[in-house]
Amino acid sequence: MTVRFVGAGPGAADLITIRGLRAIATSPVCLYAGSLVPEDLLAQCPPHAHKVDTARLTLDEIVAELVAADAAGHDVARLCSGDPAVFSAVAEQTRRLDEAGIAWEIVPGVPAFSAAAAALRTELTVPGVGQSVVLTRDAANATPMPEGESLDVWAATGGTLVLHLAVQRCAEVVTTLLQHRPPHEPVAVVARASRDDELVLRGTLADIAEQVEAAGVKRTAVIVVGPVVGRDTGCESHLYSAQRVRP
Repeated sequence: MTVRFVGAGPGAADLITIRGLRAIATSPVCLYAGSLVPEDLLAQCPPHAHKVDTARLTLDEIVAELVAADAAGHDVARLCSGDPAVFSAVAEQTRRLDEAGIAWEIVPGVPAFSAAAAALRTELTVPGVGQSVVLTRDAANATPMPEGESLDVWAATGGTLVLHLAVQRCAEVVTTLLQHRPPHEPVAVVARASRDDELVLRGTLADIAEQVEAAGVKRTAVIVVGPVVGRDTGCESHLYSAQRVRP
């Protein structure tokens, strides 16, 4: 028996790997994160599969479901929105599984920031414009950030910022960013990336908070900050340069 932490993608049911889809289709038990996982994806579970919405469960209750499945000899597809590597709470679950002697593995998925970049029709690492990306989150009403990882620190670096779990406090986030970046700094908010009701807001630090409030965006969104947002200029990379020495 194996618990597979499957990256279920950013929202669209077809943005999942073949390996992830196979794990869902062959696991008699499926744990998923409520409204973050599309019904079309859950429909790929085997008939009569035991499906558990973890949205209102505690860590102990989630682990209890995994332990029960193991005792019954059932494989589990533990669906994580986006990619399990980013803000998925996988680490705390796998620690418990290790303690219980239960086998597990991770199946990568399409992360939210990739879907957001696709919606913005932009590369997040544009040569000559921006070559570094920081994935971070807002610390309010959540687990405290480690020392040295505050938004102030990352904003001062000058790289592209992708902020998760922050849109509900967009005004406060903007206030912090304005201490390190100019009001004309490009910003985009992508809500429900890749879904049919995807929403893209473009602006600057001077006006993005007002746009977010007017649109009523409160969750399932990322904030992308930096000159790469919507940028259609930049130098050409060395990768395809005629001057590059090729083996």
